[in-house]
Amino acid sequence: MDYIDRHGTAHGFPAADAEAQVRADDRGHVFHSWSAQALIDPMPVAAGEGSTFWDFRGNAYLDFSSQLVNLNLGHQHPDLVSAIQQQAGRLSTIQPSLANDVRGELARRIADVSPEGLEKVFFTNGGAEANEYAVRMARQVTGRRKVLSMYRSYHGSTSTAISLTGDPRRWANEGGDGSAVRFFGPYLYRSAFHATTQEEEGARALQHLEQTILLEGPATIAAIIIETVVGTNGVLVPPPGYLQGVRELCDRHGILYIADEVMVGFGRIGEWFAIDAFGARPDLITFAKGVNSGYVPLGGVVISERVASHFDRVAFPGGLTYSGHPLACAAGVATFEVFERDGILDRVRDLGARVVEPTLRGWLETHPSVGEVRGRGLFWAVELVRDRETREPLVPFNASGPDAAPMTAFAAAAKQGGVWPFTHFNRMHIAPPLVISEEELVRGLSVLDEALTVADGYAQG
Repeated sequence: MDYIDRHGTAHGFPAADAEAQVRADDRGHVFHSWSAQALIDPMPVAAGEGSTFWDFRGNAYLDFSSQLVNLNLGHQHPDLVSAIQQQAGRLSTIQPSLANDVRGELARRIADVSPEGLEKVFFTNGGAEANEYAVRMARQVTGRRKVLSMYRSYHGSTSTAISLTGDPRRWANEGGDGSAVRFFGPYLYRSAFHATTQEEEGARALQHLEQTILLEGPATIAAIIIETVVGTNGVLVPPPGYLQGVRELCDRHGILYIADEVMVGFGRIGEWFAIDAFGARPDLITFAKGVNSGYVPLGGVVISERVASHFDRVAFPGGLTYSGHPLACAAGVATFEVFERDGILDRVRDLGARVVEPTLRGWLETHPSVGEVRGRGLFWAVELVRDRETREPLVPFNASGPDAAPMTAFAAAAKQGGVWPFTHFNRMHIAPPLVISEEELVRGLSVLDEALTVADGYAQG
């Protein structure tokens, strides 16, 4: 069986025995993240093209998760592949203490689309490291130790990043030094503040944050880190004025504001950085994933003048062998060129508003298992429930094994229909590549619409 790439060229799949070898090598030697090794059986992937990838048997899957919400320009984008190939032929790698053209160009391009006053970029190998280094910078600049973060958050799995993470992946990795303090962010559908409107939710969430700051001691707090739009833990779009309120609290108490844009930066909601949609200016922005779609690992921190100037005469205590790797940066420069040439931000806003949002809101009328939909651009969450009145989740918080059966069944139905879904706890997230065609987007949403009938079987009414 063949698949046809975007240029109309047919490609053959490897023989069946090749799949067997991939499985044997994986099960025999690859240690997988966040998994009980004996309880998983990863599907071998043979090829990818645009918004689609194929297994070794020729089954095609529309990638509605962009892998891990990083493949913003899709599989095998020819411009990114070509940029990497050309850079490899000219200069494959160079240490970060030397100046390099593509590293410098990418840093300049990132600064050009960052909020005013953020001009310097420190490159890392991914998002967790970006958050690690942003926190290190904040602690160095302020001379304080504590960092505040939301319960509903994920900031990475390295030591500091996981200590700031709110979701259950933190539990087995607690740091224990008391420097990470969590608070409740706004989430109207399951409000911790008994709010009934977005305005109430935003105002009460800010009051709660202010009380947390006062009780922890403002002079002990180096930074507040917030995912601009909370990603894996719910696609939670902040209410109007909330992030501006966070900025005001930080200014009042001498706290640095870190915007974690690892998942939502570079076009995911139709902005270069999601913070642009909310009228707040952070001191530090962390990024990764969409900066080059993960073709070569890359992340970084965009640094304000206030923070950067601290290190003008004081050495920054940190570094990485592969900081600003030329192959990764070349793909990043190509990403900017594709975004600008193809109008990626405009098409994300258009598809989100014209196709995704009305389709998902329609599901509220047709599927009793759909409790709420929320999102922006090409980043949405569908919250699945057993009971709309009580808002009981379709599966319990942090469910696994038999307790997660309804979501497992829903995901299986989606895959059977040719869509690879993103699910987390009781939610389905919509996060396809930003280059997905309208026809593919409509087709994928139709498959998910049908798969929701499986979830409906567990819901009341």
